[in-house]
Amino acid sequence: MTETSTVKSDITASVGVIEAFLEMLASERAAALRTRLAYRADLEDFACWVAPASIADAASSDLRAYVVAKGREGLSVRSQARRLSSLRQFYRFLLQDNYREDDPTEDHPIPGYRASLPHPLSEGEINTLLDKGTCGHDDPRRDYVSRAAIELLYTTGLRISELLSLPASCVQRQEEMLLVRGKGGRERLVPFAKGARQAAEALVRYDTILDSPWLFPGRNPQRPLTRQGFDKILHACALKAGFDPQRISPHVLRHSFATHLLNRGADLRALQMLLGHADIATTQIYTQVMGERLKEAVQKYHPLKE
Repeated sequence: MTETSTVKSDITASVGVIEAFLEMLASERAAALRTRLAYRADLEDFACWVAPASIADAASSDLRAYVVAKGREGLSVRSQARRLSSLRQFYRFLLQDNYREDDPTEDHPIPGYRASLPHPLSEGEINTLLDKGTCGHDDPRRDYVSRAAIELLYTTGLRISELLSLPASCVQRQEEMLLVRGKGGRERLVPFAKGARQAAEALVRYDTILDSPWLFPGRNPQRPLTRQGFDKILHACALKAGFDPQRISPHVLRHSFATHLLNRGADLRALQMLLGHADIATTQIYTQVMGERLKEAVQKYHPLKE
């Protein structure tokens, strides 16, 4: 076999095992398309780096050299951590499916980094956003949409993708829990607050003529509102309430939901279930927020603070 044909064979082998891994993510873990694309990008980057060798045959030394090289190129610690996490999942798959007999990532700890703290709105700011930001729009329907959306985001902690995929039928069942389909198709139940339900019901009544299956229809009623379309609505709400629009986003409202629950004594495990986090380590970012609040309390009230 010539050198050129060997290289082509190695590249083909790399593509094959990557595709097998991605198929597993889709079939066994119900990973979303965006998740699979992120894994593909990370794995293909490493595959190109180790070429002409196959990614399936990479050694621990290859991984070490790769991380060093990426660091020199200016890749952030956070991005390095994500790349290593992708590779770890990939090589564990190869090990479990007998593609190889060892895991080259085993001796490579994920680089530590301090996740950026969320910047939630205060409870007073949430009330201002609801009172002033969701009324008086030029289009009367915008009032209904913005009220229902902000009430739901803040009282349930939904991701924006989860909010926009809610069916209009969710308000027809007179139940206290809202069924949400989250990442990877995983379902969970979250409390359906009275104010949020009333706002959603008002929107559905207003939209009866549209005959849409979605709680938040887009320009085409048979399709849900897009993320870009919702961002424009939230931008207008922020301006009407007197906020810098950069401070207001679906993610900020989700953070506000979580932070305010913890401030009032909610359990971290319960918060994990409400937010739909697969791993409690993801939820633990909020303990950093609590830590800052506790330090402030000690510094302000302890008699020996000085």
